[in-house]
Amino acid sequence: MLQARYNIAFRLYPYKKVADQDKAAPVRHPVVIVGGGPVGMAAALDLGRKGVPVLLLDDHDGVGQGSRAICFSKRTLEIADRLGCGEAMLDKGVVWNVGRVFRGAGEIYQFNLSPDGGSKNPAFINLQQPHFEKFLVDEVRSQQAKSAPIEIRGGNRVSGMSDHGDHVSLTVDTADGPYTVEADWLIACDGASSPLRNMMGLGFEGRVFEDNFLIADVKMKADFPTERWFWFEPDFKDAGQSALLHKQPDNIWRIDFQLGWDIDRKAELGPVKIRSRVDAMLGAGADYELVWTSIYTFQCRRMEKFRHGRVLFAGDSAHQVSPFGARGANSGLQDVDNLGWKLDLVIRGLADETLLDSYNSERVHGADENILNSSRSTDFLTPKSEISKIFRNAVLDLAKDQEFARPLVNSGRLSVPCVYDGGCLNGPDQLQGPALSRPGAACPDAPLGTGYLLDQLGDKFTLLTINAEAPDSVEANGITAKRLALSSAEDSSGALAARYLGDASQAVYLLRPDQHVVARWHSFDAEALQIALRTATGKA
Repeated sequence: MLQARYNIAFRLYPYKKVADQDKAAPVRHPVVIVGGGPVGMAAALDLGRKGVPVLLLDDHDGVGQGSRAICFSKRTLEIADRLGCGEAMLDKGVVWNVGRVFRGAGEIYQFNLSPDGGSKNPAFINLQQPHFEKFLVDEVRSQQAKSAPIEIRGGNRVSGMSDHGDHVSLTVDTADGPYTVEADWLIACDGASSPLRNMMGLGFEGRVFEDNFLIADVKMKADFPTERWFWFEPDFKDAGQSALLHKQPDNIWRIDFQLGWDIDRKAELGPVKIRSRVDAMLGAGADYELVWTSIYTFQCRRMEKFRHGRVLFAGDSAHQVSPFGARGANSGLQDVDNLGWKLDLVIRGLADETLLDSYNSERVHGADENILNSSRSTDFLTPKSEISKIFRNAVLDLAKDQEFARPLVNSGRLSVPCVYDGGCLNGPDQLQGPALSRPGAACPDAPLGTGYLLDQLGDKFTLLTINAEAPDSVEANGITAKRLALSSAEDSSGALAARYLGDASQAVYLLRPDQHVVARWHSFDAEALQIALRTATGKA
Protein backbone atom coordinates (compact mmCIF):
# COMPACT_ATOMS: atom_id res chain seq x y z
CA MET A 1 0.00 0.00 0.00
CA LEU A 2 1.12 3.56 -0.69
CA GLN A 3 2.42 5.51 2.29
CA ALA A 4 2.75 9.30 2.65
CA ARG A 5 6.37 10.40 2.41
CA TYR A 6 6.33 13.83 3.97
CA ASN A 7 4.12 16.51 5.48
CA ILE A 8 1.83 18.37 3.12
CA ALA A 9 1.64 22.16 2.93
CA PHE A 10 -1.25 22.21 0.43
CA ARG A 11 -3.42 19.15 -0.17
CA LEU A 12 -4.43 19.89 -3.75
CA TYR A 13 -5.11 16.57 -5.48
CA PRO A 14 -6.14 13.90 -2.94
CA TYR A 15 -6.27 10.31 -4.10
CA LYS A 16 -9.44 9.19 -5.89
CA LYS A 17 -10.03 5.89 -7.56
CA VAL A 18 -10.45 6.23 -11.34
CA ALA A 19 -11.95 4.03 -14.04
CA ASP A 20 -8.52 3.09 -15.42
CA GLN A 21 -7.90 0.98 -12.31
CA ASP A 22 -10.76 -1.43 -13.09
CA LYS A 23 -10.19 -1.81 -16.84
CA ALA A 24 -9.35 -5.28 -18.12
CA ALA A 25 -6.56 -3.86 -20.31
CA PRO A 26 -4.23 -0.93 -19.55
CA VAL A 27 -5.46 2.42 -20.84
CA ARG A 28 -3.08 4.20 -23.23
CA HIS A 29 -2.45 7.94 -22.77
CA PRO A 30 -0.63 10.23 -25.24
CA VAL A 31 1.59 11.71 -22.52
CA VAL A 32 2.18 10.60 -18.94
CA ILE A 33 4.23 12.80 -16.59
CA VAL A 34 5.63 11.31 -13.40
CA GLY A 35 6.23 13.87 -10.64
CA GLY A 36 4.04 16.77 -9.53
CA GLY A 37 6.74 19.25 -8.54
CA PRO A 38 7.17 22.58 -10.32
CA VAL A 39 8.76 20.98 -13.40
CA GLY A 40 6.18 18.22 -13.85
CA MET A 41 3.24 20.51 -13.18
CA ALA A 42 4.56 23.15 -15.61
CA ALA A 43 4.99 20.46 -18.29
CA ALA A 44 1.40 19.29 -17.78
CA LEU A 45 0.09 22.84 -17.90
CA ASP A 46 2.05 23.69 -21.05
CA LEU A 47 0.95 20.59 -22.96
CA GLY A 48 -2.65 20.78 -21.77
CA ARG A 49 -2.96 24.40 -22.87
CA LYS A 50 -1.85 23.27 -26.34
CA GLY A 51 -4.60 20.64 -26.41
CA VAL A 52 -2.35 17.63 -25.80
CA PRO A 53 -4.03 15.13 -23.43
CA VAL A 54 -1.72 14.62 -20.46
CA LEU A 55 -1.88 12.51 -17.32
CA LEU A 56 0.25 13.48 -14.31
CA LEU A 57 0.99 10.87 -11.65
CA ASP A 58 2.24 11.97 -8.24
CA ASP A 59 2.97 9.78 -5.25
CA HIS A 60 1.53 12.24 -2.72
CA ASP A 61 -1.56 14.44 -2.79
CA GLY A 62 -0.23 17.97 -2.77
CA VAL A 63 2.68 20.28 -2.19
CA GLY A 64 5.25 19.34 0.43
CA GLN A 65 6.25 21.51 3.38
CA GLY A 66 9.53 23.40 3.51
CA SER A 67 10.57 26.36 1.43
CA ARG A 68 13.26 24.51 -0.58
CA ALA A 69 13.69 26.60 -3.75
CA ILE A 70 12.92 30.26 -3.17
CA CYS A 71 14.61 32.32 -5.92
CA PHE A 72 12.78 32.43 -9.24
CA SER A 73 14.36 34.30 -12.12
CA LYS A 74 13.00 36.69 -14.71
CA ARG A 75 13.07 33.95 -17.35
CA THR A 76 11.03 31.62 -15.12
CA LEU A 77 8.48 34.39 -14.55
CA GLU A 78 8.30 34.97 -18.30
CA ILE A 79 7.57 31.27 -18.82
CA ALA A 80 4.99 31.39 -16.02
CA ASP A 81 3.38 34.41 -17.71
CA ARG A 82 2.99 32.41 -20.91
CA LEU A 83 1.44 29.58 -18.89
CA GLY A 84 -1.02 31.97 -17.26
CA CYS A 85 0.18 32.14 -13.65
CA GLY A 86 3.08 34.63 -13.67
CA GLU A 87 1.12 37.56 -12.28
CA ALA A 88 -0.10 35.56 -9.26
CA MET A 89 3.51 34.58 -8.51
CA LEU A 90 4.71 38.15 -8.88
CA ASP A 91 1.94 39.47 -6.62
CA LYS A 92 2.84 37.00 -3.85
CA GLY A 93 6.61 37.02 -4.25
CA VAL A 94 9.18 39.41 -2.81
CA VAL A 95 10.76 41.38 -5.66
CA TRP A 96 14.49 42.04 -5.54
CA ASN A 97 17.17 43.28 -7.90
CA VAL A 98 19.94 44.38 -5.52
CA GLY A 99 22.52 42.20 -3.80
CA ARG A 100 25.17 43.11 -1.22
CA VAL A 101 28.42 41.23 -0.62
CA PHE A 102 30.14 41.39 2.78
CA ARG A 103 33.37 40.10 4.22
CA GLY A 104 33.53 39.89 7.96
CA ALA A 105 31.62 42.89 9.29
CA GLY A 106 32.24 45.15 6.29
CA GLU A 107 30.46 45.52 2.97
CA ILE A 108 32.64 44.90 -0.10
CA TYR A 109 30.22 46.12 -2.77
CA GLN A 110 26.66 45.88 -4.04
CA PHE A 111 25.17 45.04 -7.45
CA ASN A 112 21.92 45.60 -9.33
CA LEU A 113 20.75 42.77 -11.57
CA SER A 114 18.29 44.99 -13.43
CA PRO A 115 19.82 48.47 -13.63
CA ASP A 116 18.06 49.43 -16.86
CA GLY A 117 14.58 48.06 -16.11
CA GLY A 118 12.42 48.00 -19.20
CA SER A 119 10.96 44.53 -18.60
CA LYS A 120 7.63 43.38 -17.24
CA ASN A 121 9.30 41.10 -14.72
CA PRO A 122 12.07 41.82 -12.20
CA ALA A 123 15.42 40.05 -12.12
CA PHE A 124 14.19 37.76 -9.33
CA ILE A 125 11.39 37.16 -6.90
CA ASN A 126 11.68 35.19 -3.69
CA LEU A 127 8.74 32.82 -3.31
CA GLN A 128 8.61 29.61 -1.30
CA GLN A 129 8.39 26.57 -3.58
CA PRO A 130 5.07 25.34 -2.10
CA HIS A 131 3.45 28.62 -3.17
CA PHE A 132 5.07 28.44 -6.61
CA GLU A 133 3.72 24.92 -7.10
CA LYS A 134 0.26 25.89 -5.82
CA PHE A 135 -0.03 28.69 -8.38
CA LEU A 136 0.77 26.17 -11.13
CA VAL A 137 -1.91 23.79 -9.82
CA ASP A 138 -4.39 26.67 -9.54
CA GLU A 139 -3.81 27.46 -13.21
CA VAL A 140 -4.19 23.77 -14.13
CA ARG A 141 -7.61 23.85 -12.43
CA SER A 142 -8.49 27.00 -14.35
CA GLN A 143 -7.51 25.36 -17.63
CA GLN A 144 -9.42 22.19 -16.75
CA ALA A 145 -12.52 24.35 -16.33
CA LYS A 146 -11.92 25.48 -19.93
CA SER A 147 -11.74 21.81 -21.03
CA ALA A 148 -7.94 21.55 -21.22
CA PRO A 149 -7.17 17.78 -21.26
CA ILE A 150 -5.08 17.64 -18.05
CA GLU A 151 -5.60 14.97 -15.40
CA ILE A 152 -3.77 14.84 -12.06
CA ARG A 153 -3.78 11.67 -9.99
CA GLY A 154 -2.46 12.07 -6.48
CA GLY A 155 -1.52 9.10 -4.34
CA ASN A 156 -0.30 7.25 -7.45
CA ARG A 157 3.25 5.94 -7.07
CA VAL A 158 5.03 4.44 -10.07
CA SER A 159 6.71 1.23 -8.93
CA GLY A 160 7.65 -0.34 -12.26
CA MET A 161 8.07 0.46 -15.93
CA SER A 162 8.65 -1.34 -19.22
CA ASP A 163 9.78 0.26 -22.48
CA HIS A 164 8.12 -1.37 -25.49
CA GLY A 165 9.68 0.86 -28.15
CA ASP A 166 6.47 2.49 -29.41
CA HIS A 167 5.07 3.03 -25.91
CA VAL A 168 5.89 2.67 -22.21
CA SER A 169 3.89 0.78 -19.58
CA LEU A 170 3.90 1.77 -15.91
CA THR A 171 2.91 -0.13 -12.79
CA VAL A 172 1.19 2.28 -10.41
CA ASP A 173 0.61 1.62 -6.70
CA THR A 174 -2.40 3.17 -4.95
CA ALA A 175 -4.38 2.79 -1.74
CA ASP A 176 -6.69 0.45 -3.69
CA GLY A 177 -3.86 -1.68 -5.04
CA PRO A 178 -1.72 -1.58 -8.18
CA TYR A 179 -2.81 -1.05 -11.78
CA THR A 180 -1.08 -0.53 -15.13
CA VAL A 181 -1.16 2.51 -17.39
CA GLU A 182 0.46 3.00 -20.80
CA ALA A 183 1.99 6.11 -22.39
CA ASP A 184 2.93 6.99 -25.94
CA TRP A 185 5.40 9.43 -24.35
CA LEU A 186 6.69 9.51 -20.78
CA ILE A 187 8.19 12.61 -19.14
CA ALA A 188 10.18 11.82 -15.98
CA CYS A 189 10.09 14.72 -13.52
CA ASP A 190 10.55 12.58 -10.43
CA GLY A 191 13.46 14.37 -8.80
CA ALA A 192 17.17 13.91 -8.17
CA SER A 193 16.73 10.37 -6.85
CA SER A 194 14.50 9.56 -9.89
CA PRO A 195 13.01 6.08 -9.43
CA LEU A 196 12.33 5.99 -13.19
CA ARG A 197 15.97 6.64 -13.99
CA ASN A 198 16.97 3.87 -11.61
CA MET A 199 14.40 1.47 -13.09
CA MET A 200 15.97 2.04 -16.50
CA GLY A 201 19.47 1.49 -15.12
CA LEU A 202 20.69 4.87 -16.34
CA GLY A 203 23.68 6.70 -14.88
CA PHE A 204 23.82 10.06 -13.11
CA GLU A 205 27.45 11.11 -13.13
CA GLY A 206 29.15 14.13 -11.63
CA ARG A 207 30.88 15.61 -8.63
CA VAL A 208 30.06 15.34 -4.93
CA PHE A 209 30.90 18.41 -2.83
CA GLU A 210 32.11 17.71 0.68
CA ASP A 211 30.31 20.48 2.51
CA ASN A 212 27.20 20.98 4.63
CA PHE A 213 24.84 23.93 4.70
CA LEU A 214 22.28 24.73 7.35
CA ILE A 215 18.96 26.26 6.29
CA ALA A 216 16.99 28.17 8.89
CA ASP A 217 13.75 29.75 7.74
CA VAL A 218 12.64 32.19 10.43
CA LYS A 219 9.50 34.26 10.80
CA MET A 220 10.12 37.76 12.03
CA LYS A 221 9.38 41.41 11.39
CA ALA A 222 12.63 43.12 10.46
CA ASP A 223 13.76 46.37 8.87
CA PHE A 224 16.26 44.70 6.55
CA PRO A 225 15.77 45.74 2.91
CA THR A 226 14.55 43.22 0.34
CA GLU A 227 18.01 42.44 -0.98
CA ARG A 228 20.29 39.41 -1.22
CA TRP A 229 22.93 39.69 1.52
CA PHE A 230 25.91 37.35 1.34
CA TRP A 231 28.84 37.15 3.78
CA PHE A 232 32.28 35.66 3.18
CA GLU A 233 33.91 34.75 6.50
CA PRO A 234 31.12 36.37 8.58
CA ASP A 235 32.15 37.81 11.91
CA PHE A 236 29.09 36.65 13.88
CA LYS A 237 29.61 33.66 16.18
CA ASP A 238 29.49 30.12 14.77
CA ALA A 239 28.43 31.40 11.36
CA GLY A 240 30.76 29.10 9.47
CA GLN A 241 32.61 29.99 6.28
CA SER A 242 29.77 31.91 4.62
CA ALA A 243 26.22 33.04 5.29
CA LEU A 244 23.21 34.23 3.30
CA LEU A 245 20.10 36.24 4.19
CA HIS A 246 17.03 36.51 1.94
CA LYS A 247 13.50 37.78 2.53
CA GLN A 248 10.49 35.65 1.53
CA PRO A 249 6.76 36.38 1.62
CA ASP A 250 4.76 36.40 4.88
CA ASN A 251 7.69 37.77 6.94
CA ILE A 252 9.74 34.60 6.43
CA TRP A 253 13.51 35.00 6.05
CA ARG A 254 15.85 32.38 4.63
CA ILE A 255 19.22 32.09 6.41
CA ASP A 256 21.98 29.78 5.17
CA PHE A 257 25.16 28.92 7.10
CA GLN A 258 28.08 27.05 5.53
CA LEU A 259 29.19 24.54 8.17
CA GLY A 260 31.95 22.53 6.51
CA TRP A 261 32.18 18.79 5.96
CA ASP A 262 33.07 17.09 9.24
CA ILE A 263 30.06 17.93 11.42
CA ASP A 264 27.65 16.23 13.78
CA ARG A 265 24.43 16.70 11.82
CA LYS A 266 22.17 15.76 14.70
CA ALA A 267 23.83 18.25 17.02
CA GLU A 268 23.79 21.02 14.41
CA LEU A 269 20.04 20.55 13.92
CA GLY A 270 19.33 20.99 17.62
CA PRO A 271 17.09 24.04 18.19
CA VAL A 272 19.44 25.50 20.81
CA LYS A 273 22.43 25.28 18.44
CA ILE A 274 20.48 26.80 15.56
CA ARG A 275 19.16 29.62 17.73
CA SER A 276 22.66 30.39 18.90
CA ARG A 277 23.77 30.92 15.29
CA VAL A 278 20.70 32.93 14.33
CA ASP A 279 20.92 35.10 17.46
CA ALA A 280 24.53 35.93 16.69
CA MET A 281 23.57 36.97 13.15
CA LEU A 282 20.44 38.99 13.95
CA GLY A 283 21.60 40.53 17.19
CA ALA A 284 20.69 40.15 20.83
CA GLY A 285 16.98 40.26 21.55
CA ALA A 286 15.88 39.44 18.00
CA ASP A 287 12.29 38.20 18.06
CA TYR A 288 11.72 35.35 15.61
CA GLU A 289 10.20 31.90 15.22
CA LEU A 290 11.99 28.95 13.60
CA VAL A 291 9.61 27.60 10.95
CA TRP A 292 11.85 25.27 8.93
CA THR A 293 15.36 23.91 9.42
CA SER A 294 17.44 21.38 7.54
CA ILE A 295 21.00 20.52 6.58
CA TYR A 296 21.81 19.79 2.98
CA THR A 297 24.75 18.64 0.92
CA PHE A 298 24.76 18.74 -2.85
CA GLN A 299 26.20 17.31 -6.00
CA CYS A 300 26.66 18.61 -9.55
CA ARG A 301 25.80 15.84 -11.96
CA ARG A 302 23.66 14.91 -14.95
CA MET A 303 22.52 12.05 -17.14
CA GLU A 304 24.50 11.45 -20.30
CA LYS A 305 21.32 11.86 -22.38
CA PHE A 306 17.94 13.36 -21.48
CA ARG A 307 16.04 11.46 -24.19
CA HIS A 308 15.81 7.68 -24.20
CA GLY A 309 13.41 6.75 -26.97
CA ARG A 310 9.95 7.69 -25.75
CA VAL A 311 11.15 8.56 -22.25
CA LEU A 312 12.25 12.15 -21.66
CA PHE A 313 13.90 13.36 -18.44
CA ALA A 314 13.51 16.91 -17.15
CA GLY A 315 14.48 18.92 -14.07
CA ASP A 316 16.36 17.30 -11.21
CA SER A 317 15.79 13.81 -12.62
CA ALA A 318 18.03 14.83 -15.55
CA HIS A 319 20.52 17.14 -13.84
CA GLN A 320 21.42 18.41 -10.39
CA VAL A 321 23.34 21.51 -9.30
CA SER A 322 24.18 23.32 -6.09
CA PRO A 323 21.63 25.85 -4.83
CA PHE A 324 24.08 28.72 -5.37
CA GLY A 325 22.85 30.84 -8.25
CA ALA A 326 19.25 29.60 -8.16
CA ARG A 327 19.82 27.19 -11.05
CA GLY A 328 17.77 24.17 -9.98
CA ALA A 329 14.07 24.93 -10.39
CA ASN A 330 14.81 27.72 -12.87
CA SER A 331 16.69 25.38 -15.21
CA GLY A 332 13.94 22.77 -14.83
CA LEU A 333 11.34 25.28 -16.02
CA GLN A 334 13.56 26.00 -19.03
CA ASP A 335 13.65 22.24 -19.72
CA VAL A 336 9.88 21.95 -20.09
CA ASP A 337 9.68 25.29 -21.91
CA ASN A 338 12.04 23.75 -24.48
CA LEU A 339 10.28 20.37 -24.58
CA GLY A 340 6.59 21.28 -24.68
CA TRP A 341 6.30 22.82 -28.14
CA LYS A 342 8.50 20.14 -29.70
CA LEU A 343 6.49 17.25 -28.26
CA ASP A 344 3.27 19.01 -29.31
CA LEU A 345 4.45 19.21 -32.95
CA VAL A 346 5.53 15.56 -32.92
CA ILE A 347 2.21 14.35 -31.48
CA ARG A 348 0.27 16.39 -34.05
CA GLY A 349 2.36 14.94 -36.86
CA LEU A 350 3.87 18.29 -37.84
CA ALA A 351 7.42 17.23 -36.99
CA ASP A 352 9.37 13.99 -36.93
CA GLU A 353 10.22 12.59 -33.51
CA THR A 354 13.87 13.35 -34.29
CA LEU A 355 12.98 16.95 -33.33
CA LEU A 356 13.09 15.67 -29.73
CA ASP A 357 16.79 14.99 -30.15
CA SER A 358 17.21 18.78 -30.14
CA TYR A 359 15.61 18.82 -26.67
CA ASN A 360 18.44 16.58 -25.56
CA SER A 361 21.23 18.59 -27.22
CA GLU A 362 19.95 22.02 -26.17
CA ARG A 363 19.15 21.14 -22.58
CA VAL A 364 22.34 19.12 -22.09
CA HIS A 365 24.10 22.32 -23.20
CA GLY A 366 22.07 24.23 -20.60
CA ALA A 367 22.84 21.69 -17.88
CA ASP A 368 26.57 21.79 -18.60
CA GLU A 369 26.53 25.58 -18.42
CA ASN A 370 24.72 25.47 -15.07
CA ILE A 371 27.00 22.77 -13.66
CA LEU A 372 30.08 24.75 -14.70
CA ASN A 373 28.83 27.94 -13.03
CA SER A 374 27.60 26.06 -9.99
CA SER A 375 30.93 24.26 -9.51
CA ARG A 376 32.87 27.50 -9.87
CA SER A 377 30.67 29.15 -7.25
CA THR A 378 31.27 26.34 -4.80
CA ASP A 379 35.02 26.34 -5.43
CA PHE A 380 35.14 30.09 -4.81
CA LEU A 381 33.18 29.73 -1.56
CA THR A 382 35.43 26.91 -0.36
CA PRO A 383 38.87 27.03 -2.02
CA LYS A 384 40.29 23.54 -2.48
CA SER A 385 43.96 24.51 -2.38
CA GLU A 386 46.20 27.14 -0.78
CA ILE A 387 46.77 28.93 -4.09
CA SER A 388 43.02 28.99 -4.74
CA LYS A 389 42.47 30.54 -1.33
CA ILE A 390 45.15 33.19 -1.98
CA PHE A 391 43.44 34.05 -5.27
CA ARG A 392 39.98 34.17 -3.67
CA ASN A 393 41.14 36.44 -0.85
CA ALA A 394 42.99 38.73 -3.25
CA VAL A 395 39.81 39.11 -5.30
CA LEU A 396 37.82 39.98 -2.19
CA ASP A 397 40.46 42.51 -1.10
CA LEU A 398 40.46 44.22 -4.50
CA ALA A 399 36.68 44.18 -4.99
CA LYS A 400 36.04 46.70 -2.25
CA ASP A 401 37.68 49.54 -4.19
CA GLN A 402 38.36 48.17 -7.68
CA GLU A 403 35.33 47.65 -9.94
CA PHE A 404 37.23 45.37 -12.35
CA ALA A 405 37.57 42.73 -9.59
CA ARG A 406 33.86 42.56 -8.73
CA PRO A 407 32.83 40.27 -11.61
CA LEU A 408 35.43 37.80 -10.29
CA VAL A 409 33.65 37.53 -6.92
CA ASN A 410 31.51 34.41 -7.05
CA SER A 411 29.00 33.98 -4.24
CA GLY A 412 26.69 32.16 -6.66
CA ARG A 413 26.51 33.54 -10.21
CA LEU A 414 22.79 34.01 -10.55
CA SER A 415 20.70 32.16 -13.10
CA VAL A 416 20.32 33.73 -16.54
CA PRO A 417 18.51 32.33 -19.60
CA CYS A 418 20.47 29.71 -21.50
CA VAL A 419 21.54 30.74 -25.01
CA TYR A 420 21.64 27.86 -27.50
CA ASP A 421 24.69 29.15 -29.36
CA GLY A 422 25.46 26.92 -32.31
CA GLY A 423 22.24 24.98 -31.76
CA CYS A 424 20.98 22.65 -34.48
CA LEU A 425 17.69 24.58 -34.77
CA ASN A 426 19.34 27.98 -35.29
CA GLY A 427 19.22 29.81 -38.60
CA PRO A 428 21.40 32.62 -39.93
CA ASP A 429 22.31 35.90 -38.26
CA GLN A 430 22.40 38.26 -41.21
CA LEU A 431 21.62 41.23 -38.99
CA GLN A 432 24.65 40.82 -36.67
CA GLY A 433 22.70 42.92 -34.18
CA PRO A 434 22.68 43.09 -30.37
CA ALA A 435 24.08 40.00 -28.65
CA LEU A 436 21.04 39.88 -26.34
CA SER A 437 18.81 38.83 -29.25
CA ARG A 438 21.17 36.63 -31.29
CA PRO A 439 20.00 33.26 -32.65
CA GLY A 440 19.56 30.80 -29.79
CA ALA A 441 18.84 33.50 -27.20
CA ALA A 442 15.60 33.94 -25.29
CA CYS A 443 13.90 37.12 -26.50
CA PRO A 444 14.61 40.04 -24.18
CA ASP A 445 11.49 41.91 -23.11
CA ALA A 446 10.84 45.56 -23.96
CA PRO A 447 8.08 48.09 -23.17
CA LEU A 448 5.54 48.66 -25.96
CA GLY A 449 2.99 51.37 -25.31
CA THR A 450 1.17 50.36 -22.14
CA GLY A 451 2.33 46.72 -22.36
CA TYR A 452 5.37 44.57 -23.09
CA LEU A 453 6.78 42.69 -26.06
CA LEU A 454 6.75 39.17 -24.63
CA ASP A 455 3.04 39.38 -23.86
CA GLN A 456 2.41 39.84 -27.59
CA LEU A 457 4.55 36.93 -28.75
CA GLY A 458 2.45 34.08 -27.34
CA ASP A 459 3.53 30.46 -27.78
CA LYS A 460 3.52 29.98 -31.57
CA PHE A 461 6.15 30.62 -34.23
CA THR A 462 6.32 34.38 -34.78
CA LEU A 463 7.65 36.55 -37.59
CA LEU A 464 8.71 39.70 -35.76
CA THR A 465 9.32 42.74 -37.97
CA ILE A 466 10.60 46.10 -36.76
CA ASN A 467 10.24 48.94 -39.32
CA ALA A 468 10.25 46.26 -42.05
CA GLU A 469 7.72 45.07 -44.62
CA ALA A 470 6.63 41.41 -44.72
CA PRO A 471 3.52 39.29 -45.37
CA ASP A 472 1.13 38.50 -42.55
CA SER A 473 2.47 34.95 -42.27
CA VAL A 474 5.04 32.50 -43.58
CA GLU A 475 4.35 28.76 -43.98
CA ALA A 476 6.62 25.73 -44.38
CA ASN A 477 5.71 22.04 -44.04
CA GLY A 478 2.36 22.81 -42.46
CA ILE A 479 3.74 25.15 -39.79
CA THR A 480 2.88 28.84 -39.89
CA ALA A 481 4.72 31.80 -38.41
CA LYS A 482 2.37 34.76 -37.97
CA ARG A 483 3.68 38.29 -38.20
CA LEU A 484 3.96 40.75 -35.32
CA ALA A 485 4.66 44.12 -36.94
CA LEU A 486 6.30 46.78 -34.78
CA SER A 487 7.72 50.21 -35.51
CA SER A 488 9.97 52.70 -33.77
CA ALA A 489 6.91 54.81 -33.05
CA GLU A 490 5.91 52.25 -30.41
CA ASP A 491 9.38 52.30 -28.82
CA SER A 492 9.18 55.37 -26.59
CA SER A 493 11.78 54.01 -24.14
CA GLY A 494 14.31 53.04 -26.82
CA ALA A 495 14.61 49.55 -25.30
CA LEU A 496 13.25 47.77 -28.38
CA ALA A 497 15.85 49.40 -30.64
CA ALA A 498 18.66 48.79 -28.16
CA ARG A 499 17.76 45.11 -27.74
CA TYR A 500 16.74 44.20 -31.30
CA LEU A 501 18.10 46.74 -33.79
CA GLY A 502 21.43 48.03 -32.54
CA ASP A 503 22.81 50.15 -35.38
CA ALA A 504 20.30 48.80 -37.91
CA SER A 505 17.25 50.80 -39.01
CA GLN A 506 15.03 47.73 -39.44
CA ALA A 507 15.02 44.00 -38.72
CA VAL A 508 13.15 40.74 -39.29
CA TYR A 509 13.23 37.97 -36.67
CA LEU A 510 11.93 34.40 -36.67
CA LEU A 511 10.99 33.33 -33.14
CA ARG A 512 10.25 29.87 -31.73
CA PRO A 513 7.18 29.00 -29.60
CA ASP A 514 9.42 29.11 -26.49
CA GLN A 515 10.35 32.69 -27.46
CA HIS A 516 13.93 31.86 -28.43
CA VAL A 517 15.36 33.48 -31.56
CA VAL A 518 15.75 31.19 -34.59
CA ALA A 519 17.27 33.68 -37.05
CA ARG A 520 17.34 37.37 -37.98
CA TRP A 521 17.78 39.46 -41.13
CA HIS A 522 17.89 43.08 -42.29
CA SER A 523 14.78 42.58 -44.43
CA PHE A 524 12.19 39.96 -45.38
CA ASP A 525 13.36 37.11 -47.61
CA ALA A 526 10.63 34.50 -48.24
CA GLU A 527 12.99 31.67 -49.20
CA ALA A 528 15.34 32.33 -46.27
CA LEU A 529 12.39 32.43 -43.84
CA GLN A 530 11.01 29.12 -45.07
CA ILE A 531 14.42 27.45 -44.81
CA ALA A 532 14.83 28.79 -41.25
CA LEU A 533 11.32 27.60 -40.31
CA ARG A 534 12.10 24.11 -41.61
CA THR A 535 15.40 24.19 -39.70
CA ALA A 536 13.63 25.17 -36.49
CA THR A 537 11.29 22.19 -36.78
CA GLY A 538 14.02 19.69 -37.58
CA LYS A 539 13.19 19.41 -41.28
CA ALA A 540 16.12 21.25 -42.83
